[in-house]
Amino acid sequence: MPVEVVAYMLSDQNINRRLQFQLILQCAPLLKGIKVACITNLEHRHCRMLGGILKGTGITYRMLAVREERCLVILFREKEMERYLMGKEIREFLKEFGYILTEENDGHACEPCPDLDRIFGRLAERIGEASRRNLCFPHEIGVFLDYPIEDVRGFIENGGQECLLAGYWKVYHNRERAQMTFLAYDQAKTSAVNEFLTGKSIQDIVYRPEFHAA
Repeated sequence: MPVEVVAYMLSDQNINRRLQFQLILQCAPLLKGIKVACITNLEHRHCRMLGGILKGTGITYRMLAVREERCLVILFREKEMERYLMGKEIREFLKEFGYILTEENDGHACEPCPDLDRIFGRLAERIGEASRRNLCFPHEIGVFLDYPIEDVRGFIENGGQECLLAGYWKVYHNRERAQMTFLAYDQAKTSAVNEFLTGKSIQDIVYRPEFHAA
């Protein structure tokens, strides 16, 4: 994609159109239904516009951090995120970092029952603590962004060094699978941007699972 096109669109004086383009550019794999979640960094004064921009897409968001008039936002589909977080490997990994993904009954953990407000509240707390204490960013966020757990662990254990491949994330296992995923993400971005440039809105571009059900 020509750099000039990206620069032009991100300088658009129409704030709504500029924000739509930013979301399409940074979150196309989520919009196209091939990724569980994505994050973006917005001007705080523009965050209030997200609800309107995402209306009718089935995608929602949570603010994770606000710093120097910028806000870090995670976008996702609620039902898909809940199903994803119910996976045993995901739950066991996040438990190591203090996330609670089960309800308790008489002191005993019951079936997984993701409370997204509580879970993202914990993530926001971890991000805030890292910022206040000048610590490393909480790298478990990679799991929320649908990165393979083995690569998230590899990043943590190796301090982000000695990876096999660097792209949308740093790869420590299964280079071939990651390359195929990176290609799919690139194709989703190209498709979404081209659709937007022809005049389509996010509502037109986004994949809606309910329209593709058998």
